[in-house]
Amino acid sequence: MAKSHHVVPASQGGWNVKSGGSSRASIHTRTKQEAVDLGREISRNQKTEFVIHGKNGVIQEKNSHGNDPRNIPG
Repeated sequence: MAKSHHVVPASQGGWNVKSGGSSRASIHTRTKQEAVDLGREISRNQKTEFVIHGKNGVIQEKNSHGNDPRNIPG
């Protein structure tokens, strides 16, 4: 399975950045934008899939910062 990082709402308020499959947050922030910015940087550095969830937990956006499985340039 491909490695991933997720931005998810935190139960205590604010937002978490988590590694895929992990129950603990790598980073906790007050705002979603902070979590997205930090999570994207981690994802780029570690070449992982980056997934942003909304307040309801539904996936809003995905970005591949690693080996893109598609053969489409760009």
